[in-house]
Amino acid sequence: MQTEENLKIRPYARLLTMLGDQLIKNERVALVELVKNTYDADASWVTINFENFGDNYEILDDSKIIIEDNGEGMTADVIRNSWMNPATPCKLNKGGPARKSKLKSRTLQGEKGIGRFSALKLGKNVKIITRSRGSDEEYVVNFDFSSYDEDFISHNGEIKEIFLDDINISMATREPELIIEKDLRFGSQNIKRENHGTRIEISDLKGRWTEKRITSVYDDLAKLSPTFTKLFFKDKCEDDQFEIIINYNGSKWRDSKDDIEEFKNLIEYSPVLKIEDGNFNNELLEYKFKINGDPVKLELKSSEIRGLKVFNDHFKMNIGSENNKREVYRDPDCGSFNFAFYIFDLTNKKENVKSLDKEEKELIKKHRIYLFRDGIRVYPYGDPDDDWLEIDKVRGNIRASEMLSNDQTIGIIEISKNQNPNLNDKTNREGLIETGDATRDFIKLIQTLLSYIRKNRYQEYIDLKKNRREQEIYKRNFVQTELSSLKEHLSKSGDNEAIALLNQAEKNYTIEKNYLETRAEITEDLAGVGLAVETASHDIIAFLSKAIKAVDNLSGEVLHGNTDPEYLFDEISSVKGILSFIEGQFSDVQLLFRSSKKRRRNIRIDEMLKKVNKIYRKSLSEEKIALNIISTGSPLIAKTTDAVVLQLLINLFDNSFYWLKTIDIPDKEIRITLDGSQGKLIFSDNGPGISEEDKPYIFSSFYSGKGEEGRGLGLYIARQLLERHDYSIDLAELNSEEKLSGANFVVNFVAKGDEN
Repeated sequence: MQTEENLKIRPYARLLTMLGDQLIKNERVALVELVKNTYDADASWVTINFENFGDNYEILDDSKIIIEDNGEGMTADVIRNSWMNPATPCKLNKGGPARKSKLKSRTLQGEKGIGRFSALKLGKNVKIITRSRGSDEEYVVNFDFSSYDEDFISHNGEIKEIFLDDINISMATREPELIIEKDLRFGSQNIKRENHGTRIEISDLKGRWTEKRITSVYDDLAKLSPTFTKLFFKDKCEDDQFEIIINYNGSKWRDSKDDIEEFKNLIEYSPVLKIEDGNFNNELLEYKFKINGDPVKLELKSSEIRGLKVFNDHFKMNIGSENNKREVYRDPDCGSFNFAFYIFDLTNKKENVKSLDKEEKELIKKHRIYLFRDGIRVYPYGDPDDDWLEIDKVRGNIRASEMLSNDQTIGIIEISKNQNPNLNDKTNREGLIETGDATRDFIKLIQTLLSYIRKNRYQEYIDLKKNRREQEIYKRNFVQTELSSLKEHLSKSGDNEAIALLNQAEKNYTIEKNYLETRAEITEDLAGVGLAVETASHDIIAFLSKAIKAVDNLSGEVLHGNTDPEYLFDEISSVKGILSFIEGQFSDVQLLFRSSKKRRRNIRIDEMLKKVNKIYRKSLSEEKIALNIISTGSPLIAKTTDAVVLQLLINLFDNSFYWLKTIDIPDKEIRITLDGSQGKLIFSDNGPGISEEDKPYIFSSFYSGKGEEGRGLGLYIARQLLERHDYSIDLAELNSEEKLSGANFVVNFVAKGDEN
């Protein structure tokens, strides 16, 4: 005969130890969980008070940790039916996936209902004093477990079976004593205590506290605040006040404003690459972001992405039969997310304005890539010792040159419960649950983006830095200087054989250097001719087409017997005019050829401007760009060659045309100021101007802010040609030299040493 009975789950009291002391990793995480509860309660401030600790941070008999806020507080009904029921579903019944708080409509952070047991990680005696908004009563709830051992298997020294429902928790109702309107003082700061909120007093403390541990709590909580998130997503964070204050033995621990300002300056002024306004769209399967202000769109199906190992290894699949396999890429399952990254150069050489000092490097290494959900940080992601994105692992499996390092990257990624329902926190609040593909897809998408940035934009920065370094070695004649120092050192030693070898090496080096300089000059000249011919060729080809069409028309008329002399004369005159224009264009361009570059003479710059104006006359008209030439003092004259001046002006015009086309303003203008008295030309436009990031590099070879459309040679060649004649070109630095709101270049036609 079969019998059946209904069984109920009756947990032992030691479950409290598992939920609090064992599940929560450390005291830092415990305090973070308690602070998150105050955020969910719509508090605008929360204080953490370490009271009655010893001089060396030791725990005394009367030591306490008190967490107090001005949130909504709890009613007796909430305490009985929610707070006292672990894993309560109340936060899941707020209407759909976007669970919001009642007053400030914050997205609720807690959802498992066990964060309250974090207090048991800190101490065995927990007293909760709470008062709800508008209530005339406050409630005192006592969780006093000091009479139980750590594992809840003995009570007052007597070993016995203790079940969870054997534990009695008392709740007292009283007139308000602590949650009342008053001023709370923390150092020099006053906070108004409203008549609602919650106060948690934790005594009979566990663990061990030190200055370093309290500082770690302070740092963690500072990054929990929405103020920290706003540093990365300035336009996307609501103005939601949530201040966290730590007080130790009556004194404020530290003012977070100084730390936030220091960090803000670091990410604003020191990165070599700023990746901002970033978004991955899971429906369109594309990244959109800005790198140093330039917009970028990357589709997952693009060759740039599918050419990355980290992407292929995870998302590429082989389907079909053994004899008919084909490659496909599956779509990610993590949802859309926002991001911002700041990439730093940690090399030791002080080579540019982005070089970092020791303190800045140490500050960078305190941060990693943070993860935030609905404005609140997900722990422990972002801690210095946490490699949640497995960047170090990836760099170990592939070449380091294919992935940015943890030490040089600070970032923030923002997800939400609406956009990322499959990205859920672990119960112990230590990161994301790795179930299904969502979390792995999410991590791999971030790795893919960081790999793309390292292999492309950061590599461009490295190459450019190397190029600038090589140019610096050449300009300052480092090798010759070092050879002279070595020769002087050998002379003192009396090693004649070594001196003879060094003299021969120096002689060979000079021969080789002269040979390479000649080759470089020829190459630069040819490159300059090519750029100028490309510019002139547009009009030449257009007029050649007109000439061919006119000749075709003329041939047709003759074939049809139209021999009217007057008509034929008009048509032939038209063709002659077109060919004359083409001849004039080629004559001007011919001035760039190397055979004419050695004939120096006194050249009036305004006359050369007329030639360049002819080349650009049509483009000026089509783009509705006004060209204004202003002369002051005597005529501006330069002793150089036609080729140098023509090359200079063509490159300046080309740059202005490109950038003026990118903006939509009614009165586009190029203004050229010729100052014969100062020997100076100022070339200005009212385009978008030159970004601060580009300014140090615009005269470097192969550096261009035009993206794929630019070659990065125009301004470089112009400067090289001018320097051969002891002239110079620079960006305007004085207010008097900045004639228009866009780019302003100053060309000095006074040779060095001849300023008078």
